[in-house]
Amino acid sequence: MRAIRVASAALLGVTALAFTAPAAQANGDNNITPFGFSVLPSTIAAGGQVTLRLDRSDGGCKGSATVTSAVFDMVTIPAGRTQATAVVDWDAKPAAVYRVTFACDGVSGSTELTISAGRPTHRPVPQPYPPGGVHAGGGGSFAGFDLKEIGLGAALIAGSLGAAYHLSRRRTGEDGG
Repeated sequence: MRAIRVASAALLGVTALAFTAPAAQANGDNNITPFGFSVLPSTIAAGGQVTLRLDRSDGGCKGSATVTSAVFDMVTIPAGRTQATAVVDWDAKPAAVYRVTFACDGVSGSTELTISAGRPTHRPVPQPYPPGGVHAGGGGSFAGFDLKEIGLGAALIAGSLGAAYHLSRRRTGEDGG
Protein backbone atom coordinates (compact mmCIF):
# COMPACT_ATOMS: atom_id res chain seq x y z
CA MET A 1 0.00 0.00 0.00
CA ARG A 2 2.84 2.34 0.83
CA ALA A 3 4.51 1.72 -2.54
CA ILE A 4 1.36 2.89 -4.32
CA ARG A 5 1.38 6.16 -2.36
CA VAL A 6 5.06 6.78 -3.13
CA ALA A 7 4.60 5.96 -6.81
CA SER A 8 1.51 8.20 -7.01
CA ALA A 9 3.34 11.09 -5.35
CA ALA A 10 6.33 10.66 -7.67
CA LEU A 11 4.11 10.52 -10.76
CA LEU A 12 2.21 13.61 -9.61
CA GLY A 13 5.49 15.48 -9.05
CA VAL A 14 6.86 14.55 -12.48
CA THR A 15 3.58 15.57 -14.14
CA ALA A 16 3.58 18.94 -12.37
CA LEU A 17 7.18 19.50 -13.40
CA ALA A 18 6.39 18.59 -17.01
CA PHE A 19 3.50 21.06 -17.15
CA THR A 20 5.45 23.94 -15.59
CA ALA A 21 8.51 23.59 -17.84
CA PRO A 22 6.75 24.89 -21.01
CA ALA A 23 5.34 27.83 -19.04
CA ALA A 24 8.79 28.70 -17.71
CA GLN A 25 10.24 28.41 -21.20
CA ALA A 26 7.48 30.63 -22.65
CA ASN A 27 8.16 33.36 -20.09
CA GLY A 28 10.11 35.93 -22.08
CA ASP A 29 9.35 34.57 -25.55
CA ASN A 30 12.23 32.06 -25.46
CA ASN A 31 14.77 34.78 -24.61
CA ILE A 32 17.39 33.67 -22.16
CA THR A 33 17.76 36.33 -19.48
CA PRO A 34 18.95 36.11 -15.90
CA PHE A 35 15.57 37.54 -14.84
CA GLY A 36 11.97 36.65 -15.62
CA PHE A 37 9.38 39.04 -17.02
CA SER A 38 5.78 39.09 -18.22
CA VAL A 39 2.99 41.35 -19.45
CA LEU A 40 -0.44 40.76 -17.92
CA PRO A 41 -2.84 40.43 -19.57
CA SER A 42 -1.11 39.38 -22.76
CA THR A 43 -4.17 40.37 -24.84
CA ILE A 44 -5.85 43.71 -24.20
CA ALA A 45 -8.03 46.33 -25.91
CA ALA A 46 -6.66 49.67 -27.02
CA GLY A 47 -6.70 52.09 -24.07
CA GLY A 48 -6.43 49.28 -21.52
CA GLN A 49 -3.93 49.00 -18.69
CA VAL A 50 -1.32 46.24 -18.52
CA THR A 51 0.85 45.14 -15.61
CA LEU A 52 4.55 44.76 -16.38
CA ARG A 53 6.10 42.18 -14.03
CA LEU A 54 9.76 41.57 -13.38
CA ASP A 55 11.03 38.52 -11.47
CA ARG A 56 14.02 39.58 -9.39
CA SER A 57 14.12 36.42 -7.26
CA ASP A 58 17.09 34.94 -9.17
CA GLY A 59 19.13 38.10 -8.60
CA GLY A 60 19.57 38.68 -12.33
CA CYS A 61 18.23 42.23 -12.28
CA LYS A 62 19.60 44.34 -9.45
CA GLY A 63 19.13 47.86 -10.84
CA SER A 64 16.20 49.64 -12.38
CA ALA A 65 14.61 48.09 -15.45
CA THR A 66 13.13 49.82 -18.48
CA VAL A 67 10.21 48.47 -20.45
CA THR A 68 9.64 49.74 -23.99
CA SER A 69 7.09 49.08 -26.70
CA ALA A 70 5.64 50.85 -29.71
CA VAL A 71 2.21 50.67 -28.10
CA PHE A 72 2.90 52.52 -24.81
CA ASP A 73 5.34 55.03 -23.35
CA MET A 74 8.59 53.81 -21.80
CA VAL A 75 8.13 52.60 -18.23
CA THR A 76 10.82 52.33 -15.57
CA ILE A 77 10.60 49.71 -12.83
CA PRO A 78 12.79 51.07 -10.00
CA ALA A 79 15.30 48.85 -8.22
CA GLY A 80 13.60 46.83 -5.50
CA ARG A 81 10.19 46.91 -7.21
CA THR A 82 8.79 44.02 -9.20
CA GLN A 83 6.03 45.57 -11.27
CA ALA A 84 4.67 48.69 -12.91
CA THR A 85 1.69 49.55 -15.11
CA ALA A 86 1.35 51.00 -18.58
CA VAL A 87 -1.64 52.27 -20.55
CA VAL A 88 -1.93 50.99 -24.11
CA ASP A 89 -2.26 53.73 -26.72
CA TRP A 90 -5.76 54.39 -28.07
CA ASP A 91 -4.49 54.24 -31.64
CA ALA A 92 -3.15 50.67 -31.29
CA LYS A 93 -4.17 48.56 -34.27
CA PRO A 94 -6.79 45.89 -33.51
CA ALA A 95 -5.51 42.29 -33.78
CA ALA A 96 -1.89 43.55 -33.99
CA VAL A 97 0.96 41.98 -32.02
CA TYR A 98 3.48 44.38 -30.45
CA ARG A 99 6.88 43.52 -28.99
CA VAL A 100 7.48 44.52 -25.35
CA THR A 101 11.16 44.67 -24.36
CA PHE A 102 12.46 44.47 -20.80
CA ALA A 103 16.03 45.71 -20.23
CA CYS A 104 18.01 45.53 -16.99
CA ASP A 105 21.73 45.58 -16.16
CA GLY A 106 22.69 45.52 -19.86
CA VAL A 107 20.58 42.44 -20.66
CA SER A 108 17.29 42.56 -22.53
CA GLY A 109 14.49 40.17 -23.38
CA SER A 110 11.15 40.59 -25.07
CA THR A 111 7.67 39.17 -25.19
CA GLU A 112 4.52 39.93 -27.17
CA LEU A 113 1.39 41.94 -26.42
CA THR A 114 -1.68 41.35 -28.57
CA ILE A 115 -4.32 44.03 -29.11
CA SER A 116 -7.80 42.53 -29.09
CA ALA A 117 -9.89 42.83 -32.23
CA GLY A 118 -12.73 44.60 -30.42
CA ARG A 119 -12.17 48.31 -30.30
CA PRO A 120 -13.81 50.63 -27.78
CA THR A 121 -16.43 52.85 -29.37
CA HIS A 122 -15.28 55.95 -27.53
CA ARG A 123 -12.66 57.15 -25.14
CA PRO A 124 -13.82 57.48 -21.57
CA VAL A 125 -14.18 61.13 -20.63
CA PRO A 126 -13.19 61.82 -17.05
CA GLN A 127 -16.10 63.34 -15.20
CA PRO A 128 -15.26 66.14 -12.78
CA TYR A 129 -16.48 65.82 -9.25
CA PRO A 130 -19.24 68.27 -8.33
CA PRO A 131 -17.91 71.08 -6.17
CA GLY A 132 -19.03 70.85 -2.56
CA GLY A 133 -20.38 67.31 -2.78
CA VAL A 134 -23.22 65.64 -4.58
CA HIS A 135 -26.52 67.49 -5.02
CA ALA A 136 -28.75 64.61 -4.00
CA GLY A 137 -31.68 66.48 -2.49
CA GLY A 138 -32.95 66.64 1.03
CA GLY A 139 -33.71 62.98 1.51
CA GLY A 140 -35.86 62.55 4.58
CA SER A 141 -35.40 66.10 5.83
CA PHE A 142 -37.65 69.13 5.44
CA ALA A 143 -35.95 70.25 2.22
CA GLY A 144 -38.05 72.70 0.25
CA PHE A 145 -40.89 73.04 2.79
CA ASP A 146 -41.66 76.25 4.59
CA LEU A 147 -43.20 76.64 8.05
CA LYS A 148 -46.78 77.00 6.75
CA GLU A 149 -46.64 73.73 4.81
CA ILE A 150 -45.16 71.87 7.77
CA GLY A 151 -47.83 73.25 10.11
CA LEU A 152 -50.65 72.42 7.68
CA GLY A 153 -49.36 68.83 7.30
CA ALA A 154 -49.09 68.41 11.07
CA ALA A 155 -52.65 69.77 11.54
CA LEU A 156 -54.03 67.33 8.93
CA ILE A 157 -52.29 64.38 10.57
CA ALA A 158 -53.49 65.43 14.05
CA GLY A 159 -57.03 65.97 12.76
CA SER A 160 -57.18 62.54 11.10
CA LEU A 161 -55.85 60.87 14.26
CA GLY A 162 -58.40 62.77 16.39
CA ALA A 163 -61.28 61.82 14.06
CA ALA A 164 -60.21 58.16 14.09
CA TYR A 165 -60.03 58.16 17.89
CA HIS A 166 -63.44 59.87 18.17
CA LEU A 167 -65.12 57.43 15.79
CA SER A 168 -63.59 54.41 17.51
CA ARG A 169 -64.82 55.66 20.92
CA ARG A 170 -68.35 56.29 19.65
CA ARG A 171 -68.66 52.80 18.21
CA THR A 172 -67.58 51.09 21.40
CA GLY A 173 -70.09 53.18 23.35
CA GLU A 174 -72.93 52.33 20.95
CA ASP A 175 -72.15 48.63 21.01
CA GLY A 176 -72.26 48.41 24.83
CA GLY A 177 -75.54 50.25 24.97
